[in-house]
Amino acid sequence: MQKRNLGNSDLAITPVGLGTWAIGGDGPTSWGPQKDKDSIAAIRRAVELGINWIDTAPVYGLGHAETVVAKALKGLSASERPLVFTKCSLVWDRKRQVSHCLKPQTLRDEVEQSLKRLKVDVLDLMQIHWPSLPKGAPSPDIEEAWETLDALVHQGKIRHLGVSNFNESQLRRIGAIEPVTSNQPPYSMLMREVEEDPLPYCKDAGIGVIVYSPMHSGLLTDKTTRAWVESLPKDDWRKTKCLAFRDPLLTEVLELVELLRTIGARHGRTVCDVAVAWTLANPAVTGAIVGARRPEQLDGFLGAMEFRLGEEELAEIRAKLPASVELFG
Repeated sequence: MQKRNLGNSDLAITPVGLGTWAIGGDGPTSWGPQKDKDSIAAIRRAVELGINWIDTAPVYGLGHAETVVAKALKGLSASERPLVFTKCSLVWDRKRQVSHCLKPQTLRDEVEQSLKRLKVDVLDLMQIHWPSLPKGAPSPDIEEAWETLDALVHQGKIRHLGVSNFNESQLRRIGAIEPVTSNQPPYSMLMREVEEDPLPYCKDAGIGVIVYSPMHSGLLTDKTTRAWVESLPKDDWRKTKCLAFRDPLLTEVLELVELLRTIGARHGRTVCDVAVAWTLANPAVTGAIVGARRPEQLDGFLGAMEFRLGEEELAEIRAKLPASVELFG
């Protein structure tokens, strides 16, 4: 299976990686109820099918996703075991309220907690989840945070350092201290701001890019209909926080999905395959993170590992794209 080198690292990754946001279960960013046995089966199926990296984060289920990943990978040999990427900077208190922190001791504590939950001696890739919250607020601590994490690399607790949701200016600031292995921005047909910043800079600087939400949190999939959107659980964050799941944009999205269905049918591919392949067509993108809550869902996007859209099809899709939105709009 084709693999791509991630930035300046020695990590060779498959074009598609498995995301674990949705399998975190209960929590502030819940996707609704989730059974651990389904999550474990999905992770193991992904490994069987050749996906060689998993992306997770402590905030997914407030530690639960990392714990489930560890259970799923237990017993695998070194040659079978996928790379595990995690994150830091989002922490929570006893009342389960999430906040943002890049202070040195908090980062050191997060690394130790992730090592413990994942049951590993070293983290393959540690990423700063957000440079600041709310988005766009001043981020005076990113240099100190980067120096702290780099020290943990030298201590043997982390192999490589990356970031998530960083713009070009922020990448330049920390890159002056120590090169950045990768950046993880949101990117899909419905959210394209990163095509201006930071994707061009990442490409020029040799920074790997692993995009998240290429199917816009499940909206650019074969199951998408108005009835499906309306059937989502009340505690699913997408119903209240994602503009693309509501009209007037939803109507345009449904029309786009029908076009993707048509294009996919020409090649015997799914809507998911087309949506993920569209992000991988960008020369700055190294890999795409796709989530699965059950093993059978993997069949819906595995074709994107090898499928490539033609120039005419890319132009056809571009002509149908609605206005770009933020994922958390």
